[in-house]
Amino acid sequence: STTEKPILLNNIADAEAFVSGAEVAVIGFFQEPQSAPASQFRLTAGRIPEVPFGLSTSPAVLSHYGVSANTVTLFRRVDNDRRDLDMNNRDVDAEKMTRFVRMNELRLVTEYNPVTAIGVMQSSLQFNLLLITDKMSPKHPERMRKFRASAELFKGKILFILLDSNLKSNERVVSYFQLKKSQLPALAIFHTPDDEHDVMTVDEISSERVQDFCNRFIQ
Repeated sequence: STTEKPILLNNIADAEAFVSGAEVAVIGFFQEPQSAPASQFRLTAGRIPEVPFGLSTSPAVLSHYGVSANTVTLFRRVDNDRRDLDMNNRDVDAEKMTRFVRMNELRLVTEYNPVTAIGVMQSSLQFNLLLITDKMSPKHPERMRKFRASAELFKGKILFILLDSNLKSNERVVSYFQLKKSQLPALAIFHTPDDEHDVMTVDEISSERVQDFCNRFIQ
């Protein structure tokens, strides 16, 4: 795409429209658009093409979001949360910024891996719903479509997570829920404060089944 990345955000209205237009959005707040931290930020933006990056040097915008200059902020819709990375007095480079974004980019449905696991654990949402399934299955796209539609209904309440049962790094999670490969796909819901959880094996995902399962557990 030929669009300039990051997008310059010169006023509060532009910044708010930018943030509300994506599941995950990142803004770099800088005093000097040509400073060394800002150039590292541009480098990061190029590395993560699927996440929109904005840049602002407007004092009004900085004040609106309550940040100081040289701050990178990630906004996410799934739990209406934000994460700030302060770049003052620190050797924050594109490497660290990329990790910061990857760790915190929780989505409507977040795919679980060793990096997103950190963000998942730090989320303010206390309920996690995992779809434990084989991503290579021909039924996967349709399952994901229905799982995603269900996630819309519980936005701000439950974090929806996709766990690929093919990944070796996920075997521990599958065995934590005492599931065998032959029992998959399955839904597992988890209450983080007390480790309370429930599991349901599902061949077909439907919005009704997901809703019932979640509502029963929450009650």
